[in-house]
Amino acid sequence: MFVDNRGFFLESWNARTFAAAGIDAAFCSGQSQSLGEGRASRLHYQLQSPQGKLIRVIVGAVYDVVVDIRASSPTFGRWTGTELSAENKLQLWIPPGFAHGFLSLQDGTESLYKCTDFYNLKPSVPYFGTIP
Repeated sequence: MFVDNRGFFLESWNARTFAAAGIDAAFCSGQSQSLGEGRASRLHYQLQSPQGKLIRVIVGAVYDVVVDIRASSPTFGRWTGTELSAENKLQLWIPPGFAHGFLSLQDGTESLYKCTDFYNLKPSVPYFGTIP
């Protein structure tokens, strides 16, 4: 990120940089808005066309949660969470095969998504399991 007295420039995606980190993906993109502080999205995933997601918040803040739901994975059931905000400008990579959800920390929060596969409503399933 480049910052000076005029503002900042953030390169949110660079194929070479991400490929060097093991993320070699082509993306479709989307944007979401959460109305109301304290609103939670359920953990979601796609069974037939698992999506990798690169997420960042451009307005407001969320507490973002990721759960490994790959049954054959040695980290199956493990989860992590982090705050993403317009202020901290962090991004979160969610590999295919992980469930994802968030809690909106501010009214009007907006997030940008880069997804490795197209959104498919039918196999998108809310995850109601227990987070260990």
